[in-house]
Amino acid sequence: MPTSEVAGSPRGSIRLARGVSPWLAPTAAAAAVTTLLTRRSPKWALAAAPLVALTGGMLWFFRDPERAPGQGRVISPADGVVQSVDPWPDGRTRVAIFMSPLNVHVNRAPVAGTVTSVEHVPGGFVPAFNKDSDKNERVVWHFDSSSSVDLGDIEMVQIAGAVARRIVPYLAAGAKVAQGERVGLIRLGSRVDVYLPEGIASAVSVGQKTVAGVTRLDHV
Repeated sequence: MPTSEVAGSPRGSIRLARGVSPWLAPTAAAAAVTTLLTRRSPKWALAAAPLVALTGGMLWFFRDPERAPGQGRVISPADGVVQSVDPWPDGRTRVAIFMSPLNVHVNRAPVAGTVTSVEHVPGGFVPAFNKDSDKNERVVWHFDSSSSVDLGDIEMVQIAGAVARRIVPYLAAGAKVAQGERVGLIRLGSRVDVYLPEGIASAVSVGQKTVAGVTRLDHV
């Protein structure tokens, strides 16, 4: 996706996230069929009503609003709430962002540059707010930011939760990305971690809300 698609997209417009068809399509089809069958028998409404409601809920959950990118060397990859800001043994600072089922679940690149690796790591499925969720199913991203903000390697980790058991990367290693570009989707509640390089302080605190592609994570 070129930078112009992120910066030039109309603010406020909404589309559906990529990778939702396997969930949404059969649910919407079942809702449509049962709704039509209510014309033959009102009893079908018992099935149609919850299916229509579920389809509406999925349309809301899988929304993918356009965003004007925020300012900052490192911006939030996820909508959600800052769960923790922890110093890491290697000198980096980990910013963990918890995404509830009500948040937009499309994740965005925290920096511009090149995707150097996208690694799927098998694991468990404990709730994303649990400290043991570090061992959950996850996808580990590395971005080389040397061509933009020159912070070197930036690591981002998409972590599946108790219900979210599917992470859908949109890009592969070698891809060029713009800051704030869509890079993947996590279905249902989950967590995204960003590791700020050594010497870079966090601009967010525990409990603060973040907006993917907008909220600045590095301290000015």
